[in-house]
Formats: sequence, structure tokens, C-alpha cells
Amino acid sequence: MRLALIFNKTRADTTGIYVERACQALGIPADHWWLRDASRLPLDYDLYLRIDHGDDYLAALPDGCRPSAFYAIDTHLPHSWNKIRRIVSRFDVIFCSHRDGALRLRDAEWLPVAGEPTPLGMRDGGKVYDVAFVGTDGGVPRKFILQALRERYPRHFIGTADHRDLMAIYRRAGVGFNYSIANDVNMRIFEVLASETLLVTNALASDDLCRLGLEDRRHLVLYRRPSQVFDLIDHYLAHPDEREAIAASGAAVVRQRHTYVHRMRQLLMTVSRRLGVALPAHLQELTPCGS
Repeated sequence: MRLALIFNKTRADTTGIYVERACQALGIPADHWWLRDASRLPLDYDLYLRIDHGDDYLAALPDGCRPSAFYAIDTHLPHSWNKIRRIVSRFDVIFCSHRDGALRLRDAEWLPVAGEPTPLGMRDGGKVYDVAFVGTDGGVPRKFILQALRERYPRHFIGTADHRDLMAIYRRAGVGFNYSIANDVNMRIFEVLASETLLVTNALASDDLCRLGLEDRRHLVLYRRPSQVFDLIDHYLAHPDEREAIAASGAAVVRQRHTYVHRMRQLLMTVSRRLGVALPAHLQELTPCGS
């Protein structure tokens, strides 16, 4: 089995790079192609996988690039969604990182983003931040919550950072904060969990976190309205043993079920089931993800 991975590496933390690493870990030969070079794609790959990089949606792959799949990431963003829904008919299988998006597209498969776990036993010199959030402030209400966190917790890291520093920042925080927009199981959720830091995040309307085996007060901590955030963070900062136990359980779930290796296994097994693409023997012997 040999794959063509088609996405632009304009960002060093784009999802396609994690997929590429997962292929390497699984021993699946995979070649990266920039979208601008798609016209030169050979027609002898076993799968052409286009991975959403947030742009260039309407650029088509050449005729003959079959079987093909598209991994849609930004279905929760209106400007991307309008283009994504126009191109999905070009592909044989559609995967969506957001369950809401998968439900809105015919025969699409839900394939959430994932995390890259911290190696067991890794330490970064103790906790130096009470709260960490790596990303932009975004819109209302997230930017207001983040500003309130800055004011309440002087020992914070709230802002942007190089993706290579992200896991170290979270590992050095007592709490990793998240506010998902548009019912999005975003990458930050898995980044904080994988760093073995307690994740405090908003509950999602569709309960997708529970669907992924992530339980409130066991693997993470959910707030249902912004007014709960301070009380929850204060409680867990004051109870480090309780906080670290939940963080360790959350990290264990990521290692067991939610790495990009798990996601790539799921993708390839789905492609094999739906399109009849032959899997290498070492993948045929693996049990389905999450079993």
C-alpha cells in the first residue's frame, strides 16, 4: 500500500503533518504532494488522500486519481463550509473532524483530530503557570473569558506560541483552558490532555466528548457556563492530588485511543471496508480503534 498525501505545508502544525507522521509510525509508505503539484501526480497510488489545510478548496485533483478521500477539518467555519460542501462529490470517501460536519454531508465519516502524547515520565521542572491557553483570543465570549483569566491568575500563559513549545507550556501549567467554538472538538483539547495537564473546557451541546470516552471529572473538567470557570480552576489549583489524578487519566485515554496513529488506522480500515482497498497484513491483524 502506498499513499499520496495532498496538502500544503504552509504551516508547520497543519493536520497533514501529523497524518504524515502517523503513516511513518504505521509503516505505510506515503508521499507528500503540495496542491500546486497535483497535476503531476502519478496514477499508481493505492489511495489519494487530500487533507484540509484551510484554503484552496476548489482546486481539483486530476482525473484518474482514484480511489480518493478528503479529510475535512474546517466544516465548523462558515467560509470554509460553503466551499467544502461544493467539492465533496469529487471524492470517494469523506472524513470530517467535526461530527456536526459529518452529519451534514452524505455518507461522511467522523474522524476527530487527535494528540501526540507526552512520553511517559517526561517532566519540565514543575508547574510555573496556574493557567495556560495557547491560541488567539478569538471572538465573544472567548476573548472576554481569556481576559478575565489574565486578570485573575497573574501566573498564566495566555497567547500564541511556536507549535514546538506548545506541549512544554501545557506541561508546566496547573490547568489547561479551552473554549471550543461551534461545537468543535478542537486540537487544543487533545493537546492539553496529551500533556498530562488538567483540561478545563466547555461542555458541547452534542456531548461529543463523552462519545469519545472522555468523562467529566474523570478525564477532564467541563464547565457549562462561563460563570463556573473561576470556581472550577480555583478548586483544582487548591487540590493538586485530585487535579493530577484527572490529568493522568485523561492522558491515558489519549495514549490508548486518540493519537494520530489511531486516526490513520481508522481511516485506512474505513477505506478498505468501503472501497475494497487492500490493507497490508500488519494492519489487517489490528483490532478496530477503540475496541
